[in-house]
Amino acid sequence: MPELRGKPPPPESPLWKLWNALTRAHALAYRVSGGTIGARNAGMPILLLDHIGRRSEKRRTSPLQYMPDGDDLVIVASKGGSPKHPAWWLNLREAPSTTVQVRRERRAVVARQASPEEKTRLWPALVNLYAPYADYQARTSRDIPVVILTRAH
Repeated sequence: MPELRGKPPPPESPLWKLWNALTRAHALAYRVSGGTIGARNAGMPILLLDHIGRRSEKRRTSPLQYMPDGDDLVIVASKGGSPKHPAWWLNLREAPSTTVQVRRERRAVVARQASPEEKTRLWPALVNLYAPYADYQARTSRDIPVVILTRAH
């Protein structure tokens, strides 16, 4: 799978459908191969995040870069610095209990936004792993959420 650097095209762009098709193909290849295909992007590991559309109620899967933090998984709701939050984050805010797949392991998790203190600790490490996050934050006026996925018990 090629690196998906940069920001996604705007939703009104004809390239948006292509972006979504590539995302679905990435998720399918990852799921079928147990993470052998599509497990890294730009040097960061990838997980598959399942979420339910808050309006459509359809099950969705998003391949996302993550950083381990102890037993937690940390993801960034950057949407390439777009002024709007990614749909997966809006969906998780409505229904934070979900599942992720990391390579072959599937686990139940609960999503929550990092507190300001947690973000202060995590953000430099995230930017160190993936420098474009700093550009994304500079590109938008919204505070990009850092999301912590904690194993459900």
